Amino acid sequence: MSKRFLLWFALILLASEGLTQTSTPVALSPERALVLAKSGRCMEAIPLLKKAIVQSSDKEFRRNAGFAGVRCAMMKNQLDLATEFLRQLTREFPNDPEVLYTAVHTYSDLATRASQQLATAAPNSAQAHELNAESLELQGKWDEAAKEYRQILQMNSQLPGIHFKLGRLLLSEPNPPADAAEQAKKEFQQELQIDPSNAGAEYVLGELARQAQDSDGAIQHFSRATKLDPHFPDAFLGLGMAFITAKKFPDAVPALEAAVKLEPQNPAAHYNLGLAYTRVGRKEEADRQFAIHREMVAKSDERENAKQGMNSPQ
Repeated sequence: MSKRFLLWFALILLASEGLTQTSTPVALSPERALVLAKSGRCMEAIPLLKKAIVQSSDKEFRRNAGFAGVRCAMMKNQLDLATEFLRQLTREFPNDPEVLYTAVHTYSDLATRASQQLATAAPNSAQAHELNAESLELQGKWDEAAKEYRQILQMNSQLPGIHFKLGRLLLSEPNPPADAAEQAKKEFQQELQIDPSNAGAEYVLGELARQAQDSDGAIQHFSRATKLDPHFPDAFLGLGMAFITAKKFPDAVPALEAAVKLEPQNPAAHYNLGLAYTRVGRKEEADRQFAIHREMVAKSDERENAKQGMNSPQ
């Protein structure tokens, strides 16, 4: 074998090695991942995007890669990966309008796909009927929704949550029957027999008792709701208001302080706490709560006036 041939062969090997070394970084580069995603080659792009997001220190690139990852994963029906990319975006860019917009549409699309899958896989299941009932309720088709909820109870009378939803539906109707409150009360009571930990049912029973001027009953139900869910601001507010009605002002103060702490932007909580402070002789603290309430109401009025001004014909 001639020296010229050996030299030629060695040059070929060196050239091929060089091509291999330069081609690898190009194929795995972050930019390459975005190019693949934009060109629709999502199966190739997704693993590269995942690696690039972890390895890159460029926030703008990670943002663009996150968007590309969500689009590609949804396109390929890889729903777990879509939520993984979306979590990365919402974690790093929690207040970015485009990220929030993408989150709304992605979760809506995920919900639609899951509902379609449920309708296909188990159309006669209690869960499928419940989903249909909720949809009818949103459309204002109260009687049809109630029929669906009652059909679920015929299938499984002990299914948690259904009596609660039926009771809520009875109270939501625009033109309820005269005995709607009494019917709803029975539904919530039945719900608590099935699920004694339902704080929402206790809360609504408290509201119904308060509206019926049954202060003792309201206090009992609201108290149970706050114990079942210590992070339920409306339950603490209802409890405080029930104590005020019953003229048990010292008991109202801690309940209303909890309501203000849990939901500081609720003007009703500040106002009622001001009332309770007044009744127990804490005038300075009462004045502070009334001032906060006035400021909140004024700001709310300003927003409402601005909104009406924007909607009024020019």
